[in-house]
Amino acid sequence: MPLITVTYATLHEAPVSKAAVAADVSRLSSSILGKDPKVTAIIVTENDPADWFCGGRSLKDAGLASFWLDIHITDGTNTKDEKAAFVAEAFKVMGKLFGPLHNESYVHVHDVRADAYGFGGQTQERRYIARALAMPAASAA
Repeated sequence: MPLITVTYATLHEAPVSKAAVAADVSRLSSSILGKDPKVTAIIVTENDPADWFCGGRSLKDAGLASFWLDIHITDGTNTKDEKAAFVAEAFKVMGKLFGPLHNESYVHVHDVRADAYGFGGQTQERRYIARALAMPAASAA
């Protein structure tokens, strides 16, 4: 049930489809991190490359694209290797979508405590507890 935000700036003359960005990010979070696409929320925002600065120089002047991908996942649900693979693959996929990337393009994986994160009015910890309590009763039936 990740919440993912993608902010990007690109010099592509043809507009990048925000739906394509969301689809690729959802695919990555599902295939690499094992997150359920049915409960994944993605917010995609485009910025003007003239307004995005890396090392004191605008992306427009540098002739490069950049992105910031921020994903919140429940702490302990993914290994370091899975998160590293996600970061590497996200960089590769964003490069294909937006064009040559400035090295100062970022992916931030937030490991959020289960008791401090949730959706639909219920924390992930409460969902875990409810499933755990239901399992013995279900197996006894």
